Formats: sequence, C-alpha cells, structure tokens
Amino acid sequence: MILAVIFDMDGLMFDTERLCTWATEQTGKEMGREGLSGFAKEVIGLREAECKRKYFMQFGEEFPFEQFSRRRQEIIDRYIREKGVPVKPGLFELLNFLKRGGFPMAVATSTSRRHALAYLERTGAAPYFDQMMFGDMLENGKPAPDIYLKAASLLEVAPEDCMALEDSPRGIQSAHAAGMTTVMIPDLLPPDQDDRKRYDYCVPSLFEVPALLQKERKEGGT
Repeated sequence: MILAVIFDMDGLMFDTERLCTWATEQTGKEMGREGLSGFAKEVIGLREAECKRKYFMQFGEEFPFEQFSRRRQEIIDRYIREKGVPVKPGLFELLNFLKRGGFPMAVATSTSRRHALAYLERTGAAPYFDQMMFGDMLENGKPAPDIYLKAASLLEVAPEDCMALEDSPRGIQSAHAAGMTTVMIPDLLPPDQDDRKRYDYCVPSLFEVPALLQKERKEGGT
C-alpha cells in the first residue's frame, strides 16, 4: 500500500534538465567546444563529482571542469532570475492532491542542497515536503539506492510503501533497487528495455499520478 511519495527534482518537478543542456551548449561555445549538449544527456541524474569524472573520461583531465561548471551555472542563474524556474505541468496539482490526501512527501535529488533548495523555495514547492535529501548529503549517489532508502527512513515509511517519481534511467534504477513502486515520467531520455523491467508505471506527465495512487490503493484493499 502506498503511504508516501518521493520526488526526484530536475526533469521531474522542474524543466531544468533541458535548461542545463542548453546552458551546457552555450558554455561550450564560449569555451570553443561545440556540441557539448549531446554529452550533457550522458550525465543526467549524476552528482557534481560524478559529472566531473565523466567529463574527464570523455575529454581528458585537462578539461577545465571547474571553470566550465561555474560559467554554466552563471548562465542558468541568469535565466532563472529573468524567467523563473521552469515548472513541469501538473506539479502543483499533484502536490495539492497529495497534501489533501495526507501523503507524506520527500525530495530525493542528485542536485546539491544549495541549488536544489533555491529552486524549491523560489517556486513555492518547498513547504509541501516533509523531508529533503540532496546529492551532497550521501556518499553514494544514484543509481545506488541510498538516497531513496534514506528519504523513506526520514519519512518513517517502509520503502515498499513508497512511490518514487523519476524521469531518468539512473533514478529509476535507484528507486527500484530501494524496493519502491517506481513511476517513470520521461524527460530528455526515453526508457529502454532495462528501464521497462524496473519501473511499475510509465506515464507522460505528473497529471496521471493521482490515478496511479488511487489504483494502488484500490488494489491494496483500502
């Protein structure tokens, strides 16, 4: 029976994966490296330290990752100052549905606390969540299950009684390994055959989640 819901953030609640991909391309052009937007998809769902390792593997350890990362974030921050954090359709409808239903909610994101909390507070989403887990709070990031297991523990709900909402393959792998009911709402990366083995549901938007919860509760006999 589903008693709590745990949300990924980038690409799931906010359209920030697409924003990051665009900013990656812009930063690459400024630094004389064209075509980085394609590689940006390779690091979706990874924490900063793991992204750095991937960039070094792809482009060599001479790649100026700190300079690149700093400039990319400046571009993202400027966009958000001017236009706000892009919110995914159905987010607040779902948050209000869950709040009315008394579901405990948590965030489990690979993004650092500093950046993630800024997005959550700026959009007004932060007050809905009972617990928040950020990528710099644990040693092992996604696709390891640690962040989801810790979020469930903080909510005081067994992992098998949690529904995890994710947009990326790494996130689905993480939530599945934690033993949760997994829902994939694809963003930039479509599910592959491995993903289909790991998720319980795949829907096009957050608007469909209330019906899944009602289905789960009905099948659970409540």
